[in-house]
Amino acid sequence: MPKPSRTRARITALIVTLAALLMVGCRREVVIPPYETPTPIPESVQFSEGSPMHGGGPRTTLQPAPTALPGTPTATPTRVPPETTATEYMVRAGDTLLRIAALYGTTVESLMRLNGLASADQLQAGQTLQVSMDADYMGPGEVLIPDSELVYGPGYKDFDIAAEVARHPGLLSQYSEAVNGQELTGAQIVTLIAEQYSVGPRVLLALLEQRGGWLSNPDPPPEARLYPMGYQLGAYWDGLYPQLSQAANALNTGFYGWWLDTLWLVQPANGSFIQYSTDLNAGTAGVQKLLADTTADYETWLADLDRFREVYQTLYGDPFAHAVEPLIPVGATAPDLVLPWAEAETWYYTGGPHPGWGTQGAFSAVDFVTDERNIGCAPSQRWVTAAAPGLVVMSEDGMVLQDLDADGFAGTGWVLIYMHMATQGRVSENTHLQVGDPVGHPSCEGGVSDASHLHFARRLNGVWIATDDPELPMTLSGWLPISGENAYDGTLSRDGQILTACECWDAINAVRH
Repeated sequence: MPKPSRTRARITALIVTLAALLMVGCRREVVIPPYETPTPIPESVQFSEGSPMHGGGPRTTLQPAPTALPGTPTATPTRVPPETTATEYMVRAGDTLLRIAALYGTTVESLMRLNGLASADQLQAGQTLQVSMDADYMGPGEVLIPDSELVYGPGYKDFDIAAEVARHPGLLSQYSEAVNGQELTGAQIVTLIAEQYSVGPRVLLALLEQRGGWLSNPDPPPEARLYPMGYQLGAYWDGLYPQLSQAANALNTGFYGWWLDTLWLVQPANGSFIQYSTDLNAGTAGVQKLLADTTADYETWLADLDRFREVYQTLYGDPFAHAVEPLIPVGATAPDLVLPWAEAETWYYTGGPHPGWGTQGAFSAVDFVTDERNIGCAPSQRWVTAAAPGLVVMSEDGMVLQDLDADGFAGTGWVLIYMHMATQGRVSENTHLQVGDPVGHPSCEGGVSDASHLHFARRLNGVWIATDDPELPMTLSGWLPISGENAYDGTLSRDGQILTACECWDAINAVRH
């Protein structure tokens, strides 16, 4: 899947938060945050559903950023001329000019001038506005890592996370916390985040060392111990799993925002807007996004980028020595998939295309429920079945990963994700599945969900692939999921028949195998 050309007429910026539940003491109790439903954002930064968001309160970096590597030219803040980029924005119900201006780093006055509005109240749903993007600074164009470093893909096949953690004397090698009721070591938490979000563990470990010193320091300062990735967002965010969850989501925000041409601006805590350089790649955009989220201002952000390069090279050498290019092979084809339930059964299409894990990324997942009415979160009696032949490489916490090339590693080739599988009856790891073999029963396990359902997604070489990717479409017994304007919207089409995603049991979303 070659990256689309960057078109300045397609600009959105999505910054959302995940949810994590309260953890107490050194040994922390964590419930896995939702991969589908983010924590509500305070009204002061809450924008209409599906619209791009820029927000976040003050965040303090844990340690002063060291100077750049010797011989590295010092970056000079570059002011970008105002209104460098223009696009169109369709007004949604509840939008205000103030909110739209905040999304794009511009002002109400600029929007009024561009659109000939005499009053800031002259808005109505469906109206198209010309919007300028008034970035304060242009970011550096230095490429820090290849794309393949940021995703949990082929470059990590021989990377032993547990052995890497064990070779460092820092807190991470001694740490444990309970995640969703199960005690996990620091290495196991890093592995879980890498598998769930499909983000590169070397990048996670380098950032964990940069922000909190967790690889080198057995006893980090209290602030670094509580917030090792620098996300000081209040209650429920202290602890390794919530911090790495937020970090992984930010990395994916930047990576897919660049890859899919939907993110042009990042924003540090002081509220300034930084425009991505056009010389970046998706992997570097991911790192820039995360570091912007957890730094004070533009100058500190530049120093943080230099510090990341230094830390990464100290730990792992040249990042491009690990590069796998192209990450999506030329000529790659999508696997033939069948609907993941038994023939003659009717299930219902309740969630159109949306991110595969977390709140950001390609719309690679769809949701289905059975015909059982009002069972809530009780495990379904129906079986989810294998959509293709392949090897089960992970089966825990409601999540089943099926490796279609059967090489035993989820970062190479096509992988199918079956989510919310109940513990009882769930297929075991190392099981070779054939089409139609049982995978598990839909439930609410493995994330926050208010009803038992199947969340189904795919990845290729660690990259979440959109369901309606023009070159690699997800077809399920001939049905093609097509994205709507917002996550969870959309249709399912086959041979001229069109179904619409709906949280209902109705003819408009009934899918018969």
